[in-house]
Amino acid sequence: MVATALILLLVLIGLSIPVGAALGVLGLVLDPLYSMLPLTRAVGELAWSTNNEFLLVAVPLFILLGEILLRAGFAERMYSAMSLWLSWLPGGLMHANIGASTLFSATSGSSVATAATVGTVAIPQIKRYGYNEPLFLGSLAAGGTLGILIPPSINLVIYGVLTNSSVPRLYLAGIIPGFMLAGLFMLVIVVGCIAKPSWGGHKIHATWGERFKSLIHLAPPLGIFFLVVGSIYAGLATPTEAAALGVTGAFILAAWFRRLTWTMLRESIEGTMKATAMIMLIVIGAAFLNFIMSATGLTDAITGSITGLGFSPGWMLLIIILFYLVLGCFMETLSMMITTIPIVAPIMIALGYDPIWLGIIIIVLVEAALITPPVGLNLFVVQSLRKSGSMSAVITGSLPFVLAMFILLALLAFFPGLALWLPSIFS
Repeated sequence: MVATALILLLVLIGLSIPVGAALGVLGLVLDPLYSMLPLTRAVGELAWSTNNEFLLVAVPLFILLGEILLRAGFAERMYSAMSLWLSWLPGGLMHANIGASTLFSATSGSSVATAATVGTVAIPQIKRYGYNEPLFLGSLAAGGTLGILIPPSINLVIYGVLTNSSVPRLYLAGIIPGFMLAGLFMLVIVVGCIAKPSWGGHKIHATWGERFKSLIHLAPPLGIFFLVVGSIYAGLATPTEAAALGVTGAFILAAWFRRLTWTMLRESIEGTMKATAMIMLIVIGAAFLNFIMSATGLTDAITGSITGLGFSPGWMLLIIILFYLVLGCFMETLSMMITTIPIVAPIMIALGYDPIWLGIIIIVLVEAALITPPVGLNLFVVQSLRKSGSMSAVITGSLPFVLAMFILLALLAFFPGLALWLPSIFS
C-alpha cells in the first residue's frame, strides 16, 4: 500500500499535473483501492473545515503585504541602501543581495517573492560590475529562501496549523537561525571571493555621508517588521491581526511616498489572489489525501514501519533530514510540508524532540529544497529573471549555499538553544 501510493504520487508529479490537483487525484485513486466506504463524499466538509481555519487568513494578508511593498518600489531603495553599506566586503553587491533578502524576508513571508523582488533589482548589476555570474545568481536564489524562516513566515504559519503549535513561539524560534543563516551565506561569499578575487567584481565606493543618508530607505521595511512582530509579542494582536496591521501600514507607506495608485492596487490584489489560490488548492488537496491515508490505515502503516525500525532519536533525525533532502528534489515545498508533517511530526515528537525546534529544522530543510534541482522554485525564479544563459549557472552557484544550510542544521542539532532560547524567554 505504501509503495503503491508513493509510485502513484511520483507518476502524477512526473506528468506535470499541478501539485494540489495531484494530491487530490491520488486521494481519489486510493479511496476505491483500499477503503470499503466512499470517503470521497467527505471532500466538501474537508474543504470547508480546512479553509475555515482562522490562522490561515494570515496567509493572503502576508502575501498582500509583500505585493504592496514590491510594487510600491521599496525594494529598489532598500537594495540601493544595502549596496552602500555592504559593498566594501569581499563579494561586494552579493552581500547586498543577502542583506536585502534578509530585510525583505522580514516583511514578505514568501521565499519566491523575496527572490523575485531582489533579483529584479540586482541581476542587471552582474555585467555592470563584472561579478562571477553563477555565484551572484546563487546568492539571489539562496537569499530568497530566508523568506520562509525569518518571521513573518507563511510556512511557519502552515506548520503551526498542522502541528497545533504556537505561531508566535515559532516566529521567535526562527529569528536567531534566520539571521545566522544570512551570516553563513555572507561567509560563503567572503570565502569564495577571497579564494578567487575576480569573482567579487569591481569595488563600489561610497562616503559615510551617502551611507547615513541612505538609512531612510531601510526605515519602511524595518517599520513594517516591528509593527507586525512587535504587535504580536506586545500582546496586542494575533498573527492574523498582526498581518492585517502590516497591510494597513504598507498602504499608509505607499500613500505617503505617493506610490498608491489604482494600477498598483489592482496588480497587488491580482498577485495575492493567484498565490493564495495556489496555496489553498495545495492545502485542500493535501488535507483530503491525509484524510484518505488515515482512514485507510496508510498513515499508521507508514508510522509503524518507521518506528518499528528501532532507530535512536539521533539516527531518526538523520533519516528525516535525508528524507526531506531527497523529497525536495521532486516536490514543491509547501505541498511537501503539508503531506509529510502530519506523519513526521508525531514520530519525532514521540522520540522527545521539541515541536518548536522541529519546526525550524523542517523549515531549513524546506529552504534547501528551494535551491536544489530539479524542482527548486527559487532556481526557476532567478532563471526567469535573466535575459539569457542556462539554468546550470544558477544551480552551480546555489550549491555552496546548500552547504551553509547543512552547517546550520548541524548547529541546531548540537545546540537546540539557538532556536529555543527566545521562545523560552517570552513563554
